[in-house]
Amino acid sequence: MTLGVLLGLVLSCLFLLSLWRQNSQRRKLPPGPTPLPIIGNILQVDLKDISKSLKNVSTCLFSKVYGSVFTLYLGRKPTVVLHGYKALKEAFIDYGDEFAGRGNFPIAEKIGKGHGIVFSSGKTWKEMRRFSLMTLRNFGMGKRSIEDRVQEEARCLVEELRKSNGSPCDPTFILGCAPCNVICSIIFQNRFDYNDQEFLNFMNVLNENVEILSSPWMQICNNFPAVIDYLPGRHRQLFKNFTFTKHYFSSKITEHQESLDINNPRDFIDCFLIKMEQEKNNPKTEFTHENLFFSAADLFSAGTETTSTTLRYSLLLLLKHPEVTAKVQKEIDHVIGRHRSPCMEDRSHMPYTDAVLHEVQRFVDLLPNNLPHAVTCDIKFRNYFIPKGTTVIASLSSVLHDDKEFPNPERFDPGHFLDENGKFKKSDYFVPFSTGKRICVGEGLARMELFLFLTTILQSFNLRSPIDPNDLDITPVNNGLVSLPPEFQICFIPI
Repeated sequence: MTLGVLLGLVLSCLFLLSLWRQNSQRRKLPPGPTPLPIIGNILQVDLKDISKSLKNVSTCLFSKVYGSVFTLYLGRKPTVVLHGYKALKEAFIDYGDEFAGRGNFPIAEKIGKGHGIVFSSGKTWKEMRRFSLMTLRNFGMGKRSIEDRVQEEARCLVEELRKSNGSPCDPTFILGCAPCNVICSIIFQNRFDYNDQEFLNFMNVLNENVEILSSPWMQICNNFPAVIDYLPGRHRQLFKNFTFTKHYFSSKITEHQESLDINNPRDFIDCFLIKMEQEKNNPKTEFTHENLFFSAADLFSAGTETTSTTLRYSLLLLLKHPEVTAKVQKEIDHVIGRHRSPCMEDRSHMPYTDAVLHEVQRFVDLLPNNLPHAVTCDIKFRNYFIPKGTTVIASLSSVLHDDKEFPNPERFDPGHFLDENGKFKKSDYFVPFSTGKRICVGEGLARMELFLFLTTILQSFNLRSPIDPNDLDITPVNNGLVSLPPEFQICFIPI
């Protein structure tokens, strides 16, 4: 027998074994389309816009054939997809603990190794989330003290926008600086000047990371992790950026250690260092340098990019719909006027503005498929068996774009959140921050920032597009992880 024939037999056996294992596993899982060996259903998914693929395919075919819970193979491993409000609610609310794991995300696992808040699971996640929530609340999240910080940063943002003198500009960077400075004040105690070079470098790294993580190539890396170590590509820039970030945070942590006063914690890092000292004799403690670094980095990244991207998309949509902008400014004039800063108390008296902010987040659909979840134990769900560790994708798009709850969901319409009397109307289908046990830690801060930043900008400026609003493209440029708006120019005309 020649070597070639032997090799062919071995490969054939491996191929048949793969088919047998895949078929035996599929019998117990929720139904789904037949996967190909090794690559699974990847050919049926658009890597440039996974959310659109899942939404369109499942709406037109999969959900009709298999229901609102089905299985796809994005590579060799099965992924259970939850489609629609009822499926998400049942999984994340009714079975919250069982669906609270973090799903397969190889590039993050390679960098973070399960530390921090966002990409951790089990005991690490519970401890880091609980501590972070408590610390954020102690430093004013949801209270007047943090509102004062956001208002001050909003005034700084307006002053920086005035420097454009009404000329066309790309708002990407400056809209990232404002929320970044708010989270800086919580983690590091201090804010940065918008022209600080260290600050500029860090902002560039954050922007680049989100762009890379949302790219089609990154979806290939996550679904076929074997390529991560062997192929060139933009994923390698993520590792370089991680090294830069680690040096940055490590220097901040060292500075805090040298000036720490355990009786007077100044910020998140101080509180964590004090907790580390209290737990130093506990061999199983989660309060380690690694978890400090990754928890701080998670708060920093999540507290900056999600808000800044939503703000950027808000301005693009307001340029596209000047009639909406005019109504918001009319409400600002009526409720707030021109001579004081907006405050959170104003929001309850501004139903149209509140509706616009909700509609922006619904329409933008920032994290279309959320971050992947995983089941924490073997579970029987809707008469299907889902083994422990199985990755679960929740299609937030299918909820935010539900045509029964939001008529004409592909249309930007603040009326989706207004009743017949023009009063603000809540919706259980409003889930841009996810829902259940792993709902975004910073939801309250993000909602405060979006309201105060946007109303302060519209109180101070008229918005003008250098091109005809009808020609503005509002289609996301990447949708693999985050819905990123296309680049655009805007003129801030002082009022």
